[in-house]
Amino acid sequence: MTDPILLSARNVKKYYPIKKKGKSVLVKAVDDISLDIIKGETFGVVGESGCGKSTLGKVLLRLEELTHGIVHYAGENLINLSKPGLKGFRKKAQIIYQDPFSALNPKKKIGAAIEEPLIIHGMGNRAFRREKVLELMDKVGLRPEHRDRYPHEFSGGQRQRIIIARALAVGPEFILADEPVSALDVSIQAQVINLLKDLKQDEDLTFLFISHDLSVVEHICDRLAVMYLGRIVETGPVEDFFKTPFHPYSRALIDAVPVTDPSIALHHTILEGDVPSPINPPLGCHFHPRCIFRQDLCKGTMPKLRDLSPDRQVACHFPLA
Repeated sequence: MTDPILLSARNVKKYYPIKKKGKSVLVKAVDDISLDIIKGETFGVVGESGCGKSTLGKVLLRLEELTHGIVHYAGENLINLSKPGLKGFRKKAQIIYQDPFSALNPKKKIGAAIEEPLIIHGMGNRAFRREKVLELMDKVGLRPEHRDRYPHEFSGGQRQRIIIARALAVGPEFILADEPVSALDVSIQAQVINLLKDLKQDEDLTFLFISHDLSVVEHICDRLAVMYLGRIVETGPVEDFFKTPFHPYSRALIDAVPVTDPSIALHHTILEGDVPSPINPPLGCHFHPRCIFRQDLCKGTMPKLRDLSPDRQVACHFPLA
């Protein structure tokens, strides 16, 4: 029996029209991506800044409308949802933002901020909502007296706990965590990551976890996809990926992760040049101008994402392994 797929995307594209030197051009932020997220897993999306990770997450949750493609959630076509249907989906799928301070209303006490989703979805009376807010605060490690304080009175880690409590308020099944710890101190990051892992187990959640930090992804994710210039270049289980990366870009990302143990031998893959512009990406493989393994085929032919094993895919003409 195969694992149930909760969210499925096929040939998803998100293009932004802009003007450049008086001409209309397209920024291909997400360019023909297909993926499946299994119920109960934490699926990571990694890559350098500007590769399209956050845009992909927003498109999958219909926070932005896609240019082309199809997205199904629990077998339901999200693209065709009516306004009431979309509101129902919002109850099932929530988001944890990168910057918790900007995600909170500075004039609203945090108790009211956590209660707001309950009001929007018509869940319970005032007494029920009050008890629910206190329950959520306790679940994420906040004290009852915090309910009547404002966002500026909390640390960054505490504010992210508030955002997590608000995301849990309506009992979601799926959570998009968009760089949820990148704005936090390293010591606080571990606390929040461990909280998310516990909540996943306790609340039976499925996560789409977006990050540029591979060390965080290695700690929390089950499977991952690597993005480069709007496309997926490699997918697979996290443990296998870190042992044997197939794409040269994946190897370079792993080599860039700091290692604190001096006894571990380091292997450095140096990336040449800068990230190309998504307005005018290179022909062929988008990564070839920076790849030390490139050959003539890479310069003119775009590699397709293909299976190397039942659970590993790579978009490379000459995989490393």
